[in-house]
Amino acid sequence: MTTRELTYVKAFNEGLHQVMAADPDVFLIGEDVAGYGGVFHMFDGLLTEFGPKRVKDTPIAEQAIIGLGVGAAARGLRPVCDLMFMDFVGVAMDQIFNQAAKMKYMFGGGVSVPLTITTAGGGGMSAAAQHSQSLEAWLAHIPGLKVAMPASAYDAKGLIVGAIRDDNPTIVVMNKKMLGMKGPVPEELYAIPMGQANVVREGSDVTIVAIARMVVEATKAAATLEAEGISVEIIDPRTVQPLDTDTIVTSVKKTNRAVIVHEAVEFGGIGAEISSQIQEAAFDYLDAPVARVAAPFSPSPYSPILENAYMPDAARIAARVRAVVGRG
Repeated sequence: MTTRELTYVKAFNEGLHQVMAADPDVFLIGEDVAGYGGVFHMFDGLLTEFGPKRVKDTPIAEQAIIGLGVGAAARGLRPVCDLMFMDFVGVAMDQIFNQAAKMKYMFGGGVSVPLTITTAGGGGMSAAAQHSQSLEAWLAHIPGLKVAMPASAYDAKGLIVGAIRDDNPTIVVMNKKMLGMKGPVPEELYAIPMGQANVVREGSDVTIVAIARMVVEATKAAATLEAEGISVEIIDPRTVQPLDTDTIVTSVKKTNRAVIVHEAVEFGGIGAEISSQIQEAAFDYLDAPVARVAAPFSPSPYSPILENAYMPDAARIAARVRAVVGRG
């Protein structure tokens, strides 16, 4: 494949362009996705290339957006429905968890719902409590939904393609603070299947399981710790539902220690589920309790100074790893 550098948002946009060109059943709807290209310009150029029948602006009506998508998917199309901010998922939650997630099961497998919901989550932009949340644990708890969280430009392209081609309702959560980050991305169309973790960095002393942008912070922490003689392995699950437990457990059995990092609040976060699965599958291999690094149980503050203190970062990750390996 021919590879070059693209930003995270441009990689996502290219994947959507390519999959729409390859499959006429794919269409896009959402607030400001057509004329404006989306609030984060994730959908730039799609209206020009594919026209108003396949790229359409909607009213501010999230429940209607997802309801239309569920119906279209059940009839054989592959809709992409954008919810702009992850915080707005709550407005459409009945359509998501009672219709999209359950329809295939309630009809005995006779109906598929190949619906893709795109949204932007995470903090770091002083967008305050109603526009900075990470709600992946809420969504991953619902049987029938898949939840993807790209942590690189490569994954942003591959996961949106993989989600659209999947025959199940899938939510792709882009991270707002990563939109301008660059990375190598192949020009060709490719898909990353749901449930396939990425070993970002190999190591021998401790495994860090990092979600979305926390992969970036974990990588910074690993570089600092390497200079101190601590070898860190980093696992990016890519999708929190389905979760690639095998890759995580294999790593922990090698390193004998685990630290889980996510941007969402710690209580009830996806880290608790990952920790439980590690304890159930690899307890005899652990030389220390599984540790977590996450946000405190509080809404995200607006103030940049407070928000920086609120969000996990490389320094907090490194400190927790030192404690786990007995050097804290």
